[in-house]
Amino acid sequence: MAVEIPPLVKPSRLRSRGGLLGECLAEFLGTFVLISFGCGVVAMAVAALPGSGRAATPTTIFLAAGDWLLITWGWALAVMLGVYVAGGISGAHLNPAVTLAMAIRRGFPWPKVLPYWFAQVVGALTGAALVYLVYHSAINAYDSAAPGPKVNGHTNATFSIFATFPAPYFHGGIWGPLIDQIVGTAFLLMLIAAVIDLRNQAVKANLGPLIVGFVVAAIGMSYGANAGYAINPARDFGPRLFTYAAGWDGLAFPGSVAGSFSAYWWIPIVGPLIGGALGILIYDLFIGDVLLVRAEMAELPEPGRSTPARTSDEE
Repeated sequence: MAVEIPPLVKPSRLRSRGGLLGECLAEFLGTFVLISFGCGVVAMAVAALPGSGRAATPTTIFLAAGDWLLITWGWALAVMLGVYVAGGISGAHLNPAVTLAMAIRRGFPWPKVLPYWFAQVVGALTGAALVYLVYHSAINAYDSAAPGPKVNGHTNATFSIFATFPAPYFHGGIWGPLIDQIVGTAFLLMLIAAVIDLRNQAVKANLGPLIVGFVVAAIGMSYGANAGYAINPARDFGPRLFTYAAGWDGLAFPGSVAGSFSAYWWIPIVGPLIGGALGILIYDLFIGDVLLVRAEMAELPEPGRSTPARTSDEE
């Protein structure tokens, strides 16, 4: 049943939020929700469950694939909830790679790109701060119990609650993690384009956010371990800024662990931006353009007619 909801702020003061400001506020809140639940589920897996006595030891994490599934499904739900929160106002990009791709191929206004990016990064940073506020006792307990190496008493494991890093088998190389981020984000944008394309098998009944959440789960399950599947510059950069300020120092910026990797911070930014643009271009090349041609062919008149034939129902 529809209910008239009175505004919290006088309508005369809300008009400024009817345009770009309102869209940026929606991007901020949607990204805040995304990170609050996404980083929150990692905090559960890494620090809270072990520290609360619900694991074999205070530092026991990732003993089986089920631990990874907890994180992938947690991030999937986080994306779904963030999109439901902001979708009606801003389109719920919640990701600079999505914003850039929409500007390149879907007519999103270029002057809005930087304001959206700023709102997304600030929302992500604020979400990370909330997770730290709630879980700092569990984080400190894990860091105290875990063996070194440590930076200001913090471990790379607790840093992973907030931001990403590459797997050891890359031996500190750049290309493996960079390609991983390009591929993961290309799939993300390709599949988002498919979900929202009304000319294709369009999702009905406002189920788009749920399907996008499934897409993120699929990417995490298939391509997550290489580099933590950031696939979103704001998702990584905002929490990375917070962790730098909160004491993780070099683990956050420049993103280095001695003997493992160094100056990693830019890869989860550049890789997704490239991958997102490639993903939406690939979708349009293979699918979007074909749908356009088929729609145009369906509108062509029959031979000898100047206009398409009309049925009796249309007449």
